[in-house]
Amino acid sequence: MNSNSIVSDVLVIGVVSIDQLHIDGKSFRTVGGAGMYTAMAVQSSGASVELFAPRPRNMPSMLRQVDERLNWFGPQILLRELPHLEITHHGNDVATLNSIEWGAEIKLDPEDLPSDLSECKIVHLAALSSAERQLHFLDACRSRGAQMISAGTYSHVVKHEPKTVLKLMKEADIFFMNENEANGLFGSIGNLVTDPEKLVCVTLGRNGAIVLTDDVSEEIPARSLEEFDPTGAGDTFCGATLAGLSRGVFPQDAVTTAIDMAGLVVTALGPQALLS
Repeated sequence: MNSNSIVSDVLVIGVVSIDQLHIDGKSFRTVGGAGMYTAMAVQSSGASVELFAPRPRNMPSMLRQVDERLNWFGPQILLRELPHLEITHHGNDVATLNSIEWGAEIKLDPEDLPSDLSECKIVHLAALSSAERQLHFLDACRSRGAQMISAGTYSHVVKHEPKTVLKLMKEADIFFMNENEANGLFGSIGNLVTDPEKLVCVTLGRNGAIVLTDDVSEEIPARSLEEFDPTGAGDTFCGATLAGLSRGVFPQDAVTTAIDMAGLVVTALGPQALLS
């Protein structure tokens, strides 16, 4: 076990990946990963962040900008062990996940987390290979004194592990999902039931997001933008929201800023808008 403590505003647990994207009949290779997008969005929003993710021993040029911007620690891996995703974007918030190789994600071990997380304002559990893995990390973070734990989900685990995702949502203090995931878990957003002490955010793509807190549901619109690559929009939204919350910003204000940042990210390929 790592004996250090985390003093950053946000600790993100997740992965950095190399993605193959198909957009408008063209193919692109770019940096991806829910952990990377979330952590970069926290950092770009002015909060301090650390990323716990498998890390290549020899950093490729494609990842150097991300590595320079983030305090990134985790198990050392070979470059070929990085996760790989292949995604086709069809427009109008519709995408197909053609394939996913989780690579060395399995080497992320809760036992390797710092032993003291009590100084970190928020710990965020980004997408991992299973919701069960996220729950293991949640338990480990609680035992290390984490003040507040946030989690996100994705369509594959909603489809194959719905009960585990619902348990993860129940155990977390903050939970993020998109409209399709909410429909998969509850039938419709209107059926979504949550603890009034929790914060739940449901992203609606180009229509903005819904914030549920204290038994109040509020829809916050998005500005109209020319979309190119929506791959990391949801995770960018998570990171920017968490950055605001870590600084004591009112949830609706944090979400409004996060919608704007997610909108900026979709206008460029991969994380370019967050790196520029």
